[in-house]
Amino acid sequence: MKLGFLGLILLFLLACQPSRTDLSADSSSWDSYLGNPERNHYSEISEIDTSNVSQLQLAWEYKSGGLEEGRITQIQTNPLIVDNILYGVNAAIELFALDAETGKEIWKFIPTSKDNSGLGLNRGLSYWSPDGNETPRLFFTSGSKLYAVNAKLGKVVSSFGEQGIIDLREGLGRDPNTLSVVANTPGAIYKNLLIMGTRVGEGPGASPGHIRAYNVITGAIEWTFHTIPQPGEYGYDTWPKEAYKTVGGANSWAGIAIDNKNGIAYIPTGSAAFDWYGGDREGANLFANCLLALNANTGERIWYFQMVHHDMWDRDLPAPPNLFEMHKEGKEIPAVAQITKSGHVFVFNRLTGEPLFPIEEKSYPSSPLMGEKAFKTQPLPLLPKPFARQVLKENDLYEPNRPAFVDDFVDKDQNIDSPTVLEKFRSVTSNGQFIPIDTTGVVLYPGADGGAEWGGAALDPTNGVMYVNSNEMAWIVRMKPVEAGDGNSTNFGKSLTQIHCARCHGGELQGLAGIPELQNVKDRFSIDSIASIVKYGKGAMPGMPNLSENEIKSIVNFVSQVEDEKDHRVEETSLKVPYSVAGFGRFKDDRGFPVVKPPWGTLNAIDLNTGEYLWKIPLGHDENLNDPNIPVSGTENYGGPVITSGGVLFIAATRDEKIRAFNMKSGELLWEDQLPAGGYATPSTYKANGKQYVVIACGGGKMGTPSGDLYRAYSLPIP
Repeated sequence: MKLGFLGLILLFLLACQPSRTDLSADSSSWDSYLGNPERNHYSEISEIDTSNVSQLQLAWEYKSGGLEEGRITQIQTNPLIVDNILYGVNAAIELFALDAETGKEIWKFIPTSKDNSGLGLNRGLSYWSPDGNETPRLFFTSGSKLYAVNAKLGKVVSSFGEQGIIDLREGLGRDPNTLSVVANTPGAIYKNLLIMGTRVGEGPGASPGHIRAYNVITGAIEWTFHTIPQPGEYGYDTWPKEAYKTVGGANSWAGIAIDNKNGIAYIPTGSAAFDWYGGDREGANLFANCLLALNANTGERIWYFQMVHHDMWDRDLPAPPNLFEMHKEGKEIPAVAQITKSGHVFVFNRLTGEPLFPIEEKSYPSSPLMGEKAFKTQPLPLLPKPFARQVLKENDLYEPNRPAFVDDFVDKDQNIDSPTVLEKFRSVTSNGQFIPIDTTGVVLYPGADGGAEWGGAALDPTNGVMYVNSNEMAWIVRMKPVEAGDGNSTNFGKSLTQIHCARCHGGELQGLAGIPELQNVKDRFSIDSIASIVKYGKGAMPGMPNLSENEIKSIVNFVSQVEDEKDHRVEETSLKVPYSVAGFGRFKDDRGFPVVKPPWGTLNAIDLNTGEYLWKIPLGHDENLNDPNIPVSGTENYGGPVITSGGVLFIAATRDEKIRAFNMKSGELLWEDQLPAGGYATPSTYKANGKQYVVIACGGGKMGTPSGDLYRAYSLPIP
């Protein structure tokens, strides 16, 4: 933890102000992303409780549209509900308003300048309600565009930005035409500011992830915090001198929490790019992988803590932090808790940044990769204990003699012919967290999707108990040297493709679940279409406008298997990254099961006053697992829980496409229902005309499950 210079001055002023969190004044609404500015997923509504939740029934369904034949889509939206109107987003990133009691459509807003770089996702909205005569506004992102929409009429507010629109690529200090910037997660409202993080690329040449605050009336940028510091700024010396001009990432894509009474924004950031190799960014790389506490009025740093120094494992902070009041030794302490992909919870005094549980800086080995200088130590909290297992060992393997299978992982250059799970395990390194990735293969456990994921944790503000769902999936990551170009554009294209495309499409471009193979891309698209997709993106793929026309041409020629003549223009471009991802994927057996013993997904209740677990249960079940010794397997899960003062926790998220209700005190399953498609989103709960509802977006599309477009709401039967 480090305090900024102004942080010391602000500390006295902040300590004199009330420290309680600021729950929504209207408890019947769900007017902020994840329920409230503190991002606690909590509702004070108690009509549905542990005694009657088993009676829940379908109240309404809404077919939101946006499905496209032959394309895998998702809906990860946590909808807002204000004044009996529900606001959501469909699979085509179109905004809509419904009567929250009936599900009847009121209006639909289709972005006027749709681009192809939206990464196919929108996790929620920001709602601003003025004090004066202004009409309430929704802030909504599609691709690189941020829209201000009249919440009553579904029309853009033309006085905001340029005719109601802001281009998120602008204002980052680089040529916007060379940047790929989107925002899947909504910004946070503080007074008349919209504080925005963004999602950027994760490969070489990615855009910077600076935090910006926009005026909600005009769209003007009121302040900017440089997550990659510039000369003279704190943290500049944790990078190479020219890094601020060229290095990207260090962005906040997961969401932001706000302490309204103390005027502080809590902002988690992700890794610097390239996320698997950092030889060109020697140093700790502030403010990547940090929890930032910024003055919400000015953007000035109050304190920060870096969870991963010089990240080489894609350990982005995956979800917004939770704000709460810790009760410790008879004192009430204003606190903030941050969950991680590695399955840890870091807890701090949210005014000072002081850790509220011990954190140990542990030593780790150096990297074997040329040019890579791994940081010598990494921080890990001693309490709470991790909510995901940390080291995959031989005795953790479920059926070690089954044939092994690793998504997107190619073994042919490792001389392994149809290995068993055990043989595959013994061919790679598995020593837990922060083992540098090498060219043989390293087990990342939990995997690149967590542990915790973007669904986030719920936290009961009345007692400080956190509820967090977790994945228990091992991944294997392996690097390989990039083949240098020799003046031949086909060879140069192969090198560029290794660097920019293999991470998602596989080491041999064979594709992965939800991401298409590129080995036969020429049969699906023309050369011009492929070039357009590389530059501008399409669906879930971000564009790479930072590449030159010659680089794009070389990639297109290679993936299209076009033989090209000698082209000495390639000598104008230097490949600064000597390694690319050769293998990157889930470690499973031939049936598609994780190689680790179940449970494969869990739901955890942790008392953050003491750091102790109250309960842990498997979450979800794979019905294909016919093992009498494992009645509930748990599954991979994406999307978070919602908790209520009625003592009920609601969560979908699981691969078995169900929504469930649990007793918050015991973890007992109280109710479940089969969804028409997977609910890979966080539910919302609200009251409409005095009646409580729970709504979930059934978008499917993850983990090999079908896509869907329904929003489904549940309520108790009419007495």
